[in-house]
Amino acid sequence: MNYARFITAASASRRPSPIRVLTEILSRAPKSVISLATGSPNPNMFPFKTAVITIKNGKTIQFDEETMKRALQYSQSAGIPELLSWLKQLQVKLHNPPTLHYPPSQGQMDICVTTGSQEGLCKVFEMLINRGDNILLNEPVYSGTLEALHPLGCNMINVSSDEYGMIPDALKEILSRWKPEDSKDPEKNTPKFLYTVPNGNNPAGTSLTSDRKKEIYELARKYDFLIIEDDPYYFLQFNKPWAPTFLSMDTDGRVIRADSFSKVLSSGLRIGFITGPKPLIERVVLHTQVSTLHPSTFTQLMVSQLLHQWGEEGFLAHIERVIDYYRKQKDALLAAADKWLSGLAEWHAPTAGMFVWIKIKGISDVKQLIEEKAIKKEILMVPGNAFYIDSSAPSPYFRASFSLASPEQMDIAFQRLAQLIKESI
Repeated sequence: MNYARFITAASASRRPSPIRVLTEILSRAPKSVISLATGSPNPNMFPFKTAVITIKNGKTIQFDEETMKRALQYSQSAGIPELLSWLKQLQVKLHNPPTLHYPPSQGQMDICVTTGSQEGLCKVFEMLINRGDNILLNEPVYSGTLEALHPLGCNMINVSSDEYGMIPDALKEILSRWKPEDSKDPEKNTPKFLYTVPNGNNPAGTSLTSDRKKEIYELARKYDFLIIEDDPYYFLQFNKPWAPTFLSMDTDGRVIRADSFSKVLSSGLRIGFITGPKPLIERVVLHTQVSTLHPSTFTQLMVSQLLHQWGEEGFLAHIERVIDYYRKQKDALLAAADKWLSGLAEWHAPTAGMFVWIKIKGISDVKQLIEEKAIKKEILMVPGNAFYIDSSAPSPYFRASFSLASPEQMDIAFQRLAQLIKESI
């Protein structure tokens, strides 16, 4: 893989921050080293002393005085070592990336912790996108991604999708505008990457099948583009077995994978992680060195202690409990939809995630209904136009989340919505 051709001039010109490098050296140095180098504040001047955090199983995470001093201090830009090693073992267990033992320059699997996966993705986008670059994605798309991409000035090419995600034949048709060898000619502007949420796509709730992923990966090889696998709902898949990931089939080192703990451990702790080829992950870390410096040391230590206490088996047992909860929530929302919206709307049962994507029949644009009339009836949903490249275009869809509301509240919400639809048709 020629990674240099994917990287922007700004990303290519990033150099290691000397002070950040010293911070990393100091973190590995023996206690006998006298440091007059870094501008790390003296932790004895911080007002926080100790902390005890109780887990739901009754056990605790304890920050004694020494641990607290570390938790409140600067740390490595890529993440604290014990969390990185745990996450690397998890990725090997779940995905067994073919690139694990590749030479670093040839795309060896690397990993870094980010302040939520969204921060990591923004840095990946800024590493790869020049104004005017072509990128591939499938509408509807998470609005946060669209708003991250729009200012970068790329051409977003929509690939048609259905209830099983992106359609490989539609991707083939778009790619037929180019010849495979065009990727070697910058003037041809072949697509630089394909962005996809393969499980429980937000908002549509669709998941790519294993066969479709294989077809898409082969097209990526043929036309030499990267795949950004944004998978925040990987741990919220309702059906077993889970489909193999793009990372698990990445023999070339062309997949950048974003994972998140937001849906299963905490959204407020802001812990995500990016896995991908070392030459690209290194660029993301160089960006971190001069932006956020590093993810929160405190939250990393907290999550790391929890994961080490649980072990992989304990973590996956927790995931099963989370899935069971969201499966029941999903079933409750679908039951309310069947009861009140049958004949008025149509939808597919989501395979993962937290959302149902609903199309109202007989109304070409539901924006006013959802944003004005529904709010007056004290029900909140997201109108579908927010998830399209052209958000001004009319959309008959809206997104309903089943994460927070009780089954009784879902039932009341859809009863009120049904009445509004009948009044509006």
